[in-house]
Amino acid sequence: MNIDIPPGKDAIGYVWGEMVPGIGTAAANFSLAVYQHSTLGLREFEAARLRIAQINGCLFCLDWRTERDGQKVEEEFLDAVADWRTTEAFDDRARLAAEYAERYALDHHNIDDEFWTRMSAHYSQREIVELSMSIGSWLAFGRLNHVLGIDTVCVLPGH
Repeated sequence: MNIDIPPGKDAIGYVWGEMVPGIGTAAANFSLAVYQHSTLGLREFEAARLRIAQINGCLFCLDWRTERDGQKVEEEFLDAVADWRTTEAFDDRARLAAEYAERYALDHHNIDDEFWTRMSAHYSQREIVELSMSIGSWLAFGRLNHVLGIDTVCVLPGH
């Protein structure tokens, strides 16, 4: 870890809650809201989330699988995300979610009209905003945990 955690303290609780309670608690609530209030389908949600996890290198995020109504994506899904351009495991929405996550994280200045035309053909404006906020959360907080070296002990707030 790149942050000193006092003996007996939970690293996530300490960094996110005790060190910067005004910011960390708000960040944790935002992160949790992405999971609790998402209306996106599980496959597109996980395609975007796991693509950000791959880009960030967050160990916890790569290992985590979101569960909804007792359902999770299949074990091979992570490999499909890495191969989002050509995998047959994705429908158009999941493929676009992975592409959007990658472009959002690595090349946001070059998200062009052609992409928005494709995105708008498969997602409503409300879904695009929701996906954008979700990607922003995963990008920021997964990267934060990885950079601070606490991604090996991370748990999703509230779990």
